[in-house]
Amino acid sequence: MAELIRVKDLRTSFFTPEGEVKAVDGVSFEIDEGKTLGLVGESGCGKSVTALSILRLVPSPPGRIVGGEILYRGEKPRGGLAPLRGRDLLKLDGESMRKIRGNEISMIFQEPMTSLNPVFTVGNQIGEAIHLHQGLGRRETREKTIEMLKLVKIADPESRVDDYPHQLSGGMRQRVMIAMALSCNPSLLIADEPTTALDVTIQAQIMELMQELQEQLGMSLLLITHDLGVVAEQADEVAIMYAGKMVERAPTKQIFSRPLHPYTVGLLNSLPGARGHKKRRLDAIPGVVPSPLELPGGCRFRDRCPKAAAMCAEAEPELVEKETGHAVACYFPG
Repeated sequence: MAELIRVKDLRTSFFTPEGEVKAVDGVSFEIDEGKTLGLVGESGCGKSVTALSILRLVPSPPGRIVGGEILYRGEKPRGGLAPLRGRDLLKLDGESMRKIRGNEISMIFQEPMTSLNPVFTVGNQIGEAIHLHQGLGRRETREKTIEMLKLVKIADPESRVDDYPHQLSGGMRQRVMIAMALSCNPSLLIADEPTTALDVTIQAQIMELMQELQEQLGMSLLLITHDLGVVAEQADEVAIMYAGKMVERAPTKQIFSRPLHPYTVGLLNSLPGARGHKKRRLDAIPGVVPSPLELPGGCRFRDRCPKAAAMCAEAEPELVEKETGHAVACYFPG
C-alpha cells in the first residue's frame, strides 16, 4: 500500500503574553492510500491543531508551526528503488498550498452551523470550491453541486441547493459539510469530530455515510475524535495523543486488545462495559490534564499514572516500537 502522507516531528506553538503553548510537540504518523487513521485524545490535547497544521490554517499570530515536516504524496518507486520523498507542505508557497487545500486535502470542521456562512446558500458554498479548483462554468458548477448533495443522500437536492444553513437540520448541515469537502474528490479527508452535537441516530448515519464514500472514492481519512466507539468501527490504525504528544500508535485491534500505555488503558477502562467487565461505577483517570503553560518535566502523564517512578520525571520517554507496528512512549508499557 502506497504511503499518502507522512507527518514527521510536527511542532506547533501559540505564543501568548503568558508564554509559549506547545499545542503539538513532536507528533509523527503516516497514512497510506485508502486507509483510516483515528486520532484520539481528550479535548485540548492537540488533535485539531495537528489537522490545521497539515492544511497550514493555524491562525498566525499567535500560532506558528515551529518545526517538522509534512511530506505529501512521494513519487512511486522505479526499478526497485526506494520511493522518493514527497512534497513538504510546510515549504510550499501560498499559491501552491491553496491548490492542494480543498482540492487534494479537504477538511470537515467541527460545528457545521458555525462553519457554514449563514448569508450564502449551501449551493453557493459547495460550488465555490468546485468553481475555484475545477474551473467549471456557472451551470456546470450547479449541476456538480446537486450531484454532491445526491452523493451525501440529501433528499430533494434540486430544491435544497438553494436553501440557507438555518433551513437545514443539524444532520443535513453535516452532510453539506461532507459534500463541500468531497466536491473535488480529495485524496485525503480530515474529519474533525464529524458527529459533534448530533444525536446518536444521526451520528451513526453520518459515520456510515463517510465509510461508504471512502470505499466508493478510495480516499484516505484522518478521523479526529474522542469517541473510542467510532474509532473501533472506522479506523485501520489508532494514534493516542496526550498534552500535545503522541503516546501510543498501533493497529486498531491491538489498541483495544492489548493497550500498552497507562493512559490508553485508562481511556478504555472508563468506557461502559469496558474490557468485558460489568461494573456499577466507571473507572476514572485521577487528576487533570496539565496546563500547557506549565507542563511537567519527563513524562507528561506521570502525575496521573499508577506506574509512575522516579525515572519518569527525569526524561521524557520516546515513542518506540515495542511490537510489530505497535509504538508506545512509556518506560513501563503493558
